[in-house]
Amino acid sequence: MTQLRTLYPPVEPHRSGMLEVGDGHSIYWEQCGNPAGKPVIFLHGGPGGGFSPDHRRQFDPDRYNIWLLDQRGCGRSMPYASLDANTTWHLVEDIEKLRGLAGVDKWMVFGGSWGSTLALAYAQTYPERVTELVLRGVFLFDRQEVDWLYKEGGAAAVYPDKWDEFVSLIPPDERGDLVAAYQRRLTSDDADVRLAAAKAWARWEGETVTLLPSEDTLEEFTEPRKAVAIARIENHYMANGGWLEEGQLLRGAAKLRGIPGVIVQGRHDMCTPPLAAWRLKQAWPEVELEIVPDGGHLYSEPGVLDGLIRATDRLVACEQQC
Repeated sequence: MTQLRTLYPPVEPHRSGMLEVGDGHSIYWEQCGNPAGKPVIFLHGGPGGGFSPDHRRQFDPDRYNIWLLDQRGCGRSMPYASLDANTTWHLVEDIEKLRGLAGVDKWMVFGGSWGSTLALAYAQTYPERVTELVLRGVFLFDRQEVDWLYKEGGAAAVYPDKWDEFVSLIPPDERGDLVAAYQRRLTSDDADVRLAAAKAWARWEGETVTLLPSEDTLEEFTEPRKAVAIARIENHYMANGGWLEEGQLLRGAAKLRGIPGVIVQGRHDMCTPPLAAWRLKQAWPEVELEIVPDGGHLYSEPGVLDGLIRATDRLVACEQQC
């Protein structure tokens, strides 16, 4: 039986800093691994999640020049939890500014969950800057996917007990549009109201992202500072449809022709179900799609992580040998 691949050993950044991107925003970035290696940019999920030290470890540090950034309003970027000038297209331009700072002509783009959405938006805007795409838990930001998470009949049918907790904060007469109801509370002038809404929103997501219940995941998601950024920014994007037209990323898949790609998708992903990855595969036939039979949503699920590590190893080996 083939042994599952796991994270590479911990690696520390050898460069980091703040990049002024305009609109009053500064984004935090790090460079790790081999500066002469294959360039890759890691795009975290959320929106609003920020990156962690373990995200650096999905790449061989001897062969990859690894770049990471905290997107606007989250992690160590400033101003924290800000919704001003914080859209998909602002983030796409931030990635391109960071590429300029990195001094690389092209790079691999690696993103999971919301990071897959942002990776696709960037690659379709700047296809000439992308060598490969590695995606996990594909989210195309179509209405069906948003409704799956925030309306009856989707994830609520799998987690009815957790759904009841999620909606309990909202009066019955407001539950027809939970995204709007939570938006009102997450932008309230009352700090206590904002925090209660943030923790409830983040907890609901935390319930759906693991195949098996994980108290550690829920504790991480509902930690007050992180919960505020995740909930406010994520809700802001959901309320605005990600600033994407319905079906835009599928229609734009034609721009990816010639770019090698790998999708690693958990079969039992309750946050971003496999249908979106399957539809993307139909629109972009060249992409390799691996559906992990015992995988959920998080990159750290054993089968999902194995697929991601094998993908990054294979792509860097191919570049060096082909």
